[in-house]
Amino acid sequence: MDSFTIAVPEAQLDELRLRLGRVRWPESSPAAPWAQGMDLETLQGYVDHWLNRYDWRRTEAEINQWPQHLVHAAGEKLHVLHARADDPNATPLVLTHGWPGSIVEFLDCIETLRQRWHVVVVSMPGYGFSGPTHRRGVDTHAVAAAVADTMAQLGYPRFVAQGGDWGALVTRRLGEAHADQVLAIHVNMLFAMPGPEMDDPMSLLTDSERERFTAAIGRIAHGTGYMALQSTRPDALGVGLEDSPVGLAGWILEKFHAWTDRRDGMPIRIDRLLDNLMLYWLTGTATSAARLYCESARAGSSATSPWTGRVGVPTGHAVYPYELLQTPRAWAERRYDIVHWADQPRGGHFAAFEQPALFCADLAAFRDALG
Repeated sequence: MDSFTIAVPEAQLDELRLRLGRVRWPESSPAAPWAQGMDLETLQGYVDHWLNRYDWRRTEAEINQWPQHLVHAAGEKLHVLHARADDPNATPLVLTHGWPGSIVEFLDCIETLRQRWHVVVVSMPGYGFSGPTHRRGVDTHAVAAAVADTMAQLGYPRFVAQGGDWGALVTRRLGEAHADQVLAIHVNMLFAMPGPEMDDPMSLLTDSERERFTAAIGRIAHGTGYMALQSTRPDALGVGLEDSPVGLAGWILEKFHAWTDRRDGMPIRIDRLLDNLMLYWLTGTATSAARLYCESARAGSSATSPWTGRVGVPTGHAVYPYELLQTPRAWAERRYDIVHWADQPRGGHFAAFEQPALFCADLAAFRDALG
């Protein structure tokens, strides 16, 4: 394990500004805004801010206020932020993100969370300063093994795990395969499709669950083309994303528009969205991050892979209304030991990013439920 501090060379920032200033824009789409992907006018506004007003050094200093490590675990390199609570007896909590997120999702939560937890924020292998990866077989199961190893190296033989998106699958695997280390798990995206033992799974849904489930299926059906590409041709996609910061922005920022609760406007401020983009751009990890889809699909451990296992450790789930996946509680209880289930009033796929106060409060309620 090595101590780590982010120190991006100024020449790298100069090169980014040069590329942003030389962008070649496509023609405007004849389709309605957002109907076929990133809205051009919105993207141009983001790029203008990125080039002329955004300050990476502010974010670099913000991240560097927390102790960081590069941990060599289960064959992978993991970049972690480690914020210990003042109480030495606090429970360890490891947070894992997904795509197209990063550790930036949790920056506005760390100080609040560490009032009750020893907080460990992990950059997923292949993402940010944990990447890029250079070998095959880095799927969600391999990531879970690396996270478990990391927590042991940090001195936490027992811990609670929390995750969303890919992090939810990693967290599920931690609870399933590393129960000797995991005290409990909490997710804001719960994977539990009905198995053959359920004769009529839809009959188990309440009216409100049926409504949310139907809406979620519609969002998934019309918004997962990216998954097919990243699960089969990540290297082809990566050529463009690694060469063009504007191309990277268009690919990623569209998902923050599509997957957030925007009833009161975009809930994530522009500088935070750009902070997240910078972790992909500065580390050259757009390709290896996308490759997690391909490797997990190949290994049968992806979001779409059949799973009929069971997680025996206590499980909490926060249900955000605009989350992509809306799993009915009756289905979840067949696969998990549910001890905490909370319907949130607002929020989408990026819970900690969109609603940090709700996210932290729900984890506090989950901690209370554990006793």
